[in-house]
Amino acid sequence: MGLEIINHCRRAFIFGNAQTVQSHAGNPRVQVHGPGYSKILLGDDVADEWERHLDLIVESVLNNAGRGCINCSGVWASRHTRAIAQALAERLVPIDVKPPDDPAAALAAFPVPGRARAIHAWILEKLKEDGVEDVTANFGPRLVETERCGYLRPWVIRCASPDRALANTEFMFPFVAVVACPQEQMLDQIGHTLVCTTITEDEDWQRRLIDSPQIDRLNLGPIPTTRINPLQPHEGNLFNFLFRSRALQASDSDLDNAVAQCYQR
Repeated sequence: MGLEIINHCRRAFIFGNAQTVQSHAGNPRVQVHGPGYSKILLGDDVADEWERHLDLIVESVLNNAGRGCINCSGVWASRHTRAIAQALAERLVPIDVKPPDDPAAALAAFPVPGRARAIHAWILEKLKEDGVEDVTANFGPRLVETERCGYLRPWVIRCASPDRALANTEFMFPFVAVVACPQEQMLDQIGHTLVCTTITEDEDWQRRLIDSPQIDRLNLGPIPTTRINPLQPHEGNLFNFLFRSRALQASDSDLDNAVAQCYQR
């Protein structure tokens, strides 16, 4: 039904996963908003001070139950990745499932039967890859199933390099991969990144980040990936795609008539 509606529209925009993006690739009538793969990059000059930015990382991962494309799904650094992952796990693990109407609820449900279980199984399979460590493995099961829905508790993994399958993946719950990668290789390895928060004072690297075509929205400095300014939308203004921009000028004598005609329509 959804595809049929899109086929009959002159302009449409949709939100979906990587498969959805691929299915509409090259169609100029469809603007696709896919996965964000948003990240936090720690420069070599600040990597030893990672603890100062732990609150920022937790906020970026957990805000809005981790369900957004602007939530941080990857923390990249050249060193201290095991310590960063352990600290994140200790902060996120106490967050447990609560009823949806509980004001303190921080995790969202998967209402589609079997969806949470399927995601859980897929992640467990990818965790078998060499160089991937489940930092939350000793903190109890990640999957929680109730009578009507399923939940996934926060999950933190560590990847020894960017070429691991889970190093650049996102899910609709608080999931984060802490990835070990030399700074000089990061921009070649991060892939498409919707929001990238980079913490560094290295001006040369800042310039490379600004020039990078891989990053849609760049935060220079300790800004959570989830902090969005409505005046600077991270994927542009939707009306620029759906409508044609026009300029209208009218003399004073015609202005009232022009405005009246617009309202009549």
